[in-house]
Amino acid sequence: MRSPFRLLPLLVATAALAVGCVTTKATPLGTGLIRPPVPEAQVAIYRNADQVRACYEEVALLTSSGDYSATDENAMFKSMRKKAGEVGANGVILDSLTEPTTGAKIAQAFLSTPAQRKGKAIAIYVLPPGATTERCPPPGAAAGREH
Repeated sequence: MRSPFRLLPLLVATAALAVGCVTTKATPLGTGLIRPPVPEAQVAIYRNADQVRACYEEVALLTSSGDYSATDENAMFKSMRKKAGEVGANGVILDSLTEPTTGAKIAQAFLSTPAQRKGKAIAIYVLPPGATTERCPPPGAAAGREH
């Protein structure tokens, strides 16, 4: 009789690759209001702050990393959206996405050393239309949104 645990290492490795390719950490910013989690599908991604056409508050600094051979930009963005939603943000402003150097990729192929794809972003909470805060006064006042 074969042991049912014989395939366990293979299943664990497969699950780790499917779920854990990208890790995103959040560092809280400011002393803002703690909001409930937001579903990942409701977290918008902005290429830069100018695309955010409403008042917003910065919630957290996001840093992501993942093995270059097992990730792509979509996986990075998905991980950022998920983490942003967990901290109550409904938007992500992208900062940077860096690829490993050619030397790091070659070293990974021949020496099995890590070659990481890395990304940085800011998780934000975009306020509903008409909402104002001290840092985001009503239309016609001095400033239009926080930076």
